[in-house]
Amino acid sequence: MFRNQYDSDVTVWSPQGRLHQVEYAMEAVKLGTATVGLKKKSHSVLVALCKPLSELSASQRKIIPIDDHLGISIAGITADARVLSKWLRSECLNYKHSYESIYPISRLITNLGNKMQTTTQRYDRRPFGVGLLVAGYDEKGPHIYQVVPSANYINCKAMSIGSRSQSARTYLERHLGSFNDCTTDEIICHGINAIRGSLSNDELITKSENWSQLNITIAIVGERYNKFTILTDEETNKYLEMANVSNSLDDQRKPTQVVGTSGSDDDPRPGPSDSDPQVAVGTME
Repeated sequence: MFRNQYDSDVTVWSPQGRLHQVEYAMEAVKLGTATVGLKKKSHSVLVALCKPLSELSASQRKIIPIDDHLGISIAGITADARVLSKWLRSECLNYKHSYESIYPISRLITNLGNKMQTTTQRYDRRPFGVGLLVAGYDEKGPHIYQVVPSANYINCKAMSIGSRSQSARTYLERHLGSFNDCTTDEIICHGINAIRGSLSNDELITKSENWSQLNITIAIVGERYNKFTILTDEETNKYLEMANVSNSLDDQRKPTQVVGTSGSDDDPRPGPSDSDPQVAVGTME
């Protein structure tokens, strides 16, 4: 009831204690295509779903490398992501030039949150309408951070943002306990299966017939990969086939529901266990 009176300025609070312009920016993240970030003991992985704006255009880049040990995946307004990625590159370059070492990821994310916070405190600025999943590896191990337009940042074990990302988060929560002990190939397949859950029903039917048509981008950083690496199309297709095989095996392992019947298998009549006691009482003489 108060929204129309207090949502015109980012610095005006509503009587309910809300900043509606910041919430609108967070809604812009939900309109972007889904992206998934997950990690194990030695590696961090980003998997992003790429969709073209129209049939006449190519898909936009969803994963942006920042430094040798760091990269981001975006969901939301791509123009805002380019501004933030340029700032992140400058910070990493200045730190490397000054200290001759890589920028600690936790400190970089803190400074990124402070930069994004300033846009929510000035009337002549608008919040950044993009959400980030930051994957990196430093002396403290692998990291997955989520950064939202409200300037909050969260250190995550696994996360998914974007359109229909709730299905992907459900998959990640269900398999979270097995991520640390997974191999590199298995953790990438988990990311592909999670991003597959964000597809609509029509897209899911089409892509299930040919997984190679799934347009995704995969990036990994960790011990074996000294630098933040975006996989090539050939490597991506290989992991798509591996995820398809593992998904088929999981479907075969699911127990089938057996309906118990009495008598021989040739007798089509239901047994006593199949009849409803209430209905039997109602039909008695």
